[in-house]
Amino acid sequence: MRIKELSERAGVSPRLLRYYEEQGLLSPRREENGYRDYDEALVERVEQIRSLLNAGLTTEIIREVLPCLAEAAISQYPAPDFVSRVQRERDRMAERLDSLTKNLQAIDAYLDAVAQR
Repeated sequence: MRIKELSERAGVSPRLLRYYEEQGLLSPRREENGYRDYDEALVERVEQIRSLLNAGLTTEIIREVLPCLAEAAISQYPAPDFVSRVQRERDRMAERLDSLTKNLQAIDAYLDAVAQR
């Protein structure tokens, strides 16, 4: 599929898709005329990238982690410093999740109280 179709299906701009490619997060095939040809699986990959970015991960970490997330088993042992960085990011995400959960519960309690009026 062309960049415009992927853009529409994934809900992101073509410019953002080109940025992801520059960052090494996407690798579309190139046709003889130079046009990008995106595989169907990249729709889900773009959604995963967006989700990881929204969770606060950097494109650098996403680029390194994405292949591991796509495969059931890790084919090589990552460097210990990388594992430590990913662990720190994971812990940070867990803290954010805890905070979001508490805020969600508070909003639910408020909505329940308003609904009972």
